[in-house]
Amino acid sequence: MNKNFKAGNQGGFTLIELIVVIVILGILAATALPKFANLNSDARAAALKAAKGSINSVAVMVHAKALINGTNADVSLEGNAVNVTNGYPTANDALAAAAGLSATDFTITAGTGTLTVSPVGVATPATCRFIYNNAAANAAPTYTSENTTNCN
Repeated sequence: MNKNFKAGNQGGFTLIELIVVIVILGILAATALPKFANLNSDARAAALKAAKGSINSVAVMVHAKALINGTNADVSLEGNAVNVTNGYPTANDALAAAAGLSATDFTITAGTGTLTVSPVGVATPATCRFIYNNAAANAAPTYTSENTTNCN
């Protein structure tokens, strides 16, 4: 096989074409970076919403058991004795345990009639939390200070 190549007819990309491609890739990367850099905050906000859903599910199950029993006696759920106030779970650590929330994932603080939950690793817990409040008479429990705006 005898092939003859002329010096000026080589195939490939010119230096200008390579620089243009690199610049375009750089612009695309700079545009996409903020979306991927904020994934931790999104994950913490999603975990907090899931924790609230879990607490809410426990509240509904305990309320159903309290209605069946007809009393405000403690209810056993997931091996935890959950205290009942006005037909709903009392805001304490047993409620968090029954909901499957652990101290390795969430900062759980039980106060007088309140249970505050925020993800571990949040720079400012007040900007990424929810507070479960004990149920008032003839009312469901309420959630206050629900905030997921800054879960960094």
